[in-house]
Amino acid sequence: MSELLTSAQMRAIETAAIDSGAVTGLELMERAGRGVVEAIMAHWPHLAKSSYRAVVLCGPGNNGGDGFVIARLLRQSGWEVTVFLYGDAAKLPPDARANFERWSAMGEVLPLSERAFRTGGRNIADLYIDAIFGTGLSRAPDGELAQVLRHLGGSGGEDYASQIVSVDAPSGLCLDSGRILSADPNGAGAIEARFAALTVTFQSAKAGHYLADGPAACGKLVVKDIGLGAATPAPPQSVRLAAAPHPAILSKTSDTHKYSYGHALVLCGASGKTGAARLAARGALRIGAGLVTLGVPKAAIPEVAAQVTSVMTLPIDSPEDLRAALTDTRINAICLGPGLGVERAAALLPAALEARRRMVLDADALTALSQNPDLMGLLHEECILTPHAGEFARLFPEIAAKLSAPAVSGPAYSKVDATREAAAAAGCTVLFKGADTVIADPNGRAILASAHYDRAAQWLATAGSGDVLAGFITGLLARGVPVSRCAEMAATLHVDCARSFGAGLIAEDLPEQLPLVMRALGLT
Repeated sequence: MSELLTSAQMRAIETAAIDSGAVTGLELMERAGRGVVEAIMAHWPHLAKSSYRAVVLCGPGNNGGDGFVIARLLRQSGWEVTVFLYGDAAKLPPDARANFERWSAMGEVLPLSERAFRTGGRNIADLYIDAIFGTGLSRAPDGELAQVLRHLGGSGGEDYASQIVSVDAPSGLCLDSGRILSADPNGAGAIEARFAALTVTFQSAKAGHYLADGPAACGKLVVKDIGLGAATPAPPQSVRLAAAPHPAILSKTSDTHKYSYGHALVLCGASGKTGAARLAARGALRIGAGLVTLGVPKAAIPEVAAQVTSVMTLPIDSPEDLRAALTDTRINAICLGPGLGVERAAALLPAALEARRRMVLDADALTALSQNPDLMGLLHEECILTPHAGEFARLFPEIAAKLSAPAVSGPAYSKVDATREAAAAAGCTVLFKGADTVIADPNGRAILASAHYDRAAQWLATAGSGDVLAGFITGLLARGVPVSRCAEMAATLHVDCARSFGAGLIAEDLPEQLPLVMRALGLT
């Protein structure tokens, strides 16, 4: 499924399935453990061909129960397995206790402490299974367990990362937020993120696998079906992973003309600062807006005219010029911000917002908006704000402060929470940029457009890539695509273009890569 469940939603789904009689808790635990072993053998095929050594670290809940199943299955395959338990076996939940007893008939269980791990687990294993905490984590590991996890994280000088398999998540990672929990409210003493080689989760990925520290800590992410799919409708307020655009939305038909696909106006900065707006305009044109016009200060028109062909120019120096331009009702989408200059953005914002057109506010427009709070009242549901972290903090300082505060308990405040809160406060869609881009609308719907795992797009870290994204969104707005869908499609295509081009990417390459990406989607 494309929904990224919270820990509470996942537990509710499991409980409902068990209560319905469709499956037992023991059956789910067996499927989970078997799924982890299958994922291990798929990731390291050579491990299926001989006997190896594993250390399995089990926690006090059902995640630990999964660990006992994994230990038993590996032992049955001929592996040498050492098992540690954090906590009291007598206090294990019933299903985990049953699997503890099954394992105990095959091998011993050692108490998990730093000393025991250093002597009984250190450098003896080909694989370390972290089944201490999973979705149930509500507080930061501390005391003896924190020392064990720090040692596993490499503080003792060893490098276990390539040997660690995490069950659900690396222990200490909040799966609702992707943040490493800290026992210290000042943020000191946080467990270092352990960089697992492989993380195996069940039924659905969780938001924390894609947010903040999650992707770096998890390594490769594998989702194993444990048979709950038939009874798992999307919970309310779940986060959806961004989907590939349907080709029909991007297509054009033979019985249409240029105005059928809208007219986008991209406002441009002063001479010497026009490049960002030109990038945005090119992006809007490539994604299929019927016409794109750059609103250019008169003094900069020669510079811009020498650089563009398919994009038109219109002299706009003042708010009055903008109001006059917008009497043309065919202009149905505006991009305001890239390279505009904060002073010019502040001057043009009221006229643009009063026109109630579909609009992207980016870059300098966001800074101007943050410096003129009264303008926030002019925002409307057809606007999309596209802040990066610094711009977000200027626009929504109280929300940003909550997001940057140490995560001391789970579920920790997440980027999804922050974006939803910002969208509600602004009354419009917010696209909070990053490798873990989150898009939220004022009604609380949220989408995560990730550039991690098999969609990693590190080449987007180049000047101007955000300007092209703003242009992609503007072009889709001009075409009449629903607002939140514009943000999702643009973010997805932005990553697709970067991945298609690869090494050496600069911002100018992104719009030019779009035709190849569209053809790959099935457009001809």
